[in-house]
Amino acid sequence: MRCDATGKFSSRCDLPERNAAGLAAVDAAGFAVAWDEITQWPDYHATPLHSLPGLARTVGVEKIWFKDESKRFRLKSFKALGGAYAVLRLAIKEITRATGIAAVSKDVFAGLHRSHLAHMTVTTATDGNHGRAVAWAAAQVGCRSVIFVHEAVSDARVSAIETQGAEVRRVPGNYDDAVRRAAGEADVNHWHLVSDTSYAGFVDVPRDVMQGYRVMVEEAASALPIGQLPTHTFVQVGVGALAGAVCAHLSARYGSNRPLFVTVEPAQAACLQRSIMARGPASIDGNLDTLMAGLACGEVSLLAWQILARGVDFAMTIDDEQAVSSMRALAEGQHGDPRITSGESGAAGLAGMLTALKEPDIARLINLGPESRILLFGTEGDTDPDLYQRLVHDL
Repeated sequence: MRCDATGKFSSRCDLPERNAAGLAAVDAAGFAVAWDEITQWPDYHATPLHSLPGLARTVGVEKIWFKDESKRFRLKSFKALGGAYAVLRLAIKEITRATGIAAVSKDVFAGLHRSHLAHMTVTTATDGNHGRAVAWAAAQVGCRSVIFVHEAVSDARVSAIETQGAEVRRVPGNYDDAVRRAAGEADVNHWHLVSDTSYAGFVDVPRDVMQGYRVMVEEAASALPIGQLPTHTFVQVGVGALAGAVCAHLSARYGSNRPLFVTVEPAQAACLQRSIMARGPASIDGNLDTLMAGLACGEVSLLAWQILARGVDFAMTIDDEQAVSSMRALAEGQHGDPRITSGESGAAGLAGMLTALKEPDIARLINLGPESRILLFGTEGDTDPDLYQRLVHDL
């Protein structure tokens, strides 16, 4: 791998195997199972892919498409596709182990196997959205959930998790400290760990999470106008599970025609960019202080790294002000564009695109201009409504 820094904004990876993108980490058969399962869930609907022609004209590109996850299963986040799917997979395995019956998701959601799941506990660490999805799925299937949050997670996000019936435990430190605590408690108590970050010896559940995320990517790809493939995609990074899923799926679907892939991270928590520059997984310590709570992660997921180390074309960072400005732009709409509610992490991809366009050297480097068609993923709505109000409307 050869990487060249291009200032504080971006780092380029010149990777001859970019189109392979570590596809073995999330195989086609696994995605087919996830697609068949999730699209049959009660209340499943594909979320909208908005075209933003007004914003596109304003910033000087051909097309901008924004996948809006703000109403996914009423949880306001794409995380329902990943954490919830992993919980369902674990529940079905537990039912099969206990009864010898090959349970189907329809019956599990209908509560027909609650007696076999009452003793089961799922646990995870979260900045908010993932834990809410895991707790929601646990309530649906009838098992217990214990969710670990770090000290900076807002009370509103904790309350949203508790509303789903979960027990929430705060731990000192940052997100990665909560991950280690959840893993330790799962091991001691024989709980099922449902994490979207993976590490040596723990990959099966995070792989299920990523396969669930790919449903969102396939929905977006299927909704694109015929013959109008995206030229670029800017995808936000926390532990990298989302970015890895997007990169792998677009690579599998489009091969050598896949869009140029740019990752976007908070400057204070750019664990992927640091790993790229270090040519291997590298961590960031400290409080990872950023408004983009869902992206405040200091260690990249092993599975995600296997994909992104070969699939990323450019990695860039943004600051909190750029994320907030993008939230406001989406809320206001541009010259007839729909008004979109996007949380601070959900708007990060757009913030990355706008940042790149404002830097002529970066825009030229990634061939971003009047003929560009950009695909973005708005991964959350106002998952902390009070914070959203303060950032977007209380100017």
